[in-house]
Amino acid sequence: MNDKQHTIKAPVTVRGVGLHTGVEATMTFCPAPVGHGYKFQRVDLPGQPVVDADVDNVVDLSRGTTIEQNGARVNTVEHTLAALVGLQLDNVLIQLSGPEPPIMDGSSAEFIKALETVGFEEQNALRNYYEIPESIRYVDNARGVEIAALPLTDYRLTVMVDYNSPVLGSQHATLTDIGLFSEEIASSRTFCFLHELEMLYKNNLIRGGDLSNAIVVVDRVVSDDELTDLAKMLGKPRVSVKKEGILNNVDLRHKNEPARHKLLDLVGDLALVGRPLKGQILAARPGHAANVAFAKKIKKKMLESRTNPVPVYDPSREPVMDINRIMQVLPHRYPFLLIDKVIHLDDQVVTAVKNVTMNEPFFTGHFPGNPVMPGVLQIEGLAQTGGILVMNTVPDPDNYWQYFLGIENARFRKKVLPGDTIVYHCQLLAPIKRGIAKMRGQAFVNGKVVCEAEMSAAIVRKDA
Repeated sequence: MNDKQHTIKAPVTVRGVGLHTGVEATMTFCPAPVGHGYKFQRVDLPGQPVVDADVDNVVDLSRGTTIEQNGARVNTVEHTLAALVGLQLDNVLIQLSGPEPPIMDGSSAEFIKALETVGFEEQNALRNYYEIPESIRYVDNARGVEIAALPLTDYRLTVMVDYNSPVLGSQHATLTDIGLFSEEIASSRTFCFLHELEMLYKNNLIRGGDLSNAIVVVDRVVSDDELTDLAKMLGKPRVSVKKEGILNNVDLRHKNEPARHKLLDLVGDLALVGRPLKGQILAARPGHAANVAFAKKIKKKMLESRTNPVPVYDPSREPVMDINRIMQVLPHRYPFLLIDKVIHLDDQVVTAVKNVTMNEPFFTGHFPGNPVMPGVLQIEGLAQTGGILVMNTVPDPDNYWQYFLGIENARFRKKVLPGDTIVYHCQLLAPIKRGIAKMRGQAFVNGKVVCEAEMSAAIVRKDA
């Protein structure tokens, strides 16, 4: 799995009709900055409102996943989001000239093909994975649905479907590596049963449906008159039934294409948690309603962990900033540069690391014979870490100074000793206004808080 965040190198556009609305739309994928995530923008509406791809914005699940925010609605987002997750892209703005992304061929393949034509750009920030910490389960006994997430160091999904149908029977699909999504899952098309087709049409859905972008499963004997009516409904001169029960002689791309498409939908719906996932997802008979309910459970757990963040430091991962890059941003030098590398940086949060050794100059005179890192230097390490965050918000950091203004609610919880690795974590408490930043900082050793404080700093132009 990629450790760095990625976006696309240039905008790329696809066009087509929406599956359910039948409205023709142009959809343009645009590069976006670090920490942006996935956002849709309705460029056809006044003010061009933006809709975050967030599970809290889901407003309808009648046949696909629909999100709404700022007075704008976007229907059937799951195939688009699945393509972005499958390509391990993190930051993309999706500009849409209508209410629904084009259905294309009913899968994610055409989106992936378009995105691959412009290529991908690595960004200077680590991916903000949410690692499933413990078993998370969702059960709907009435529908026979069960979805579970289990801890794992990568992202794997398994889906089982059983429609009690002589045509489909029981099927399962597995994705052992998200990097294989494009090859194994992306081309699997949406499907429905014949008995659903008329109901969907009467409910003003599938207005953009076509036998070229959806599989229709025929699980009963159909009369010639019914086939004639279906042809009229679908705007076709005639339709027929293939012997294995697929309408109009459509060939399946995979024997288990319906199960693979359900896995595709699950990937797209789980993108709405807002962060890339690490975990094993097991789903029996999933659908959009269950997927979204499950995504809400994951997001709740995720937000609980943010309340008391314990950043994880993996020395094997490439840092966002090494010591040379840090010295390009901060004016501090030995013996007063108190961070060694930055392992996470976005527009709200920064995490840095300091390896404390017996060779630190302050141990010479601070408690000789009983070396303990001075608390004020721990706070200084937090302030320098916060300085990285603050300077990341200005376009030309070489032209600014960052000065410490104040400390509040400082607490020292545990001693820091030679051999400890301090993980500094700072988060903005409010948007930066008039060059003043307020942050909450915590320092961790072995997952335990050793000190914490609220800090304020000022950004000042060097020529001011």
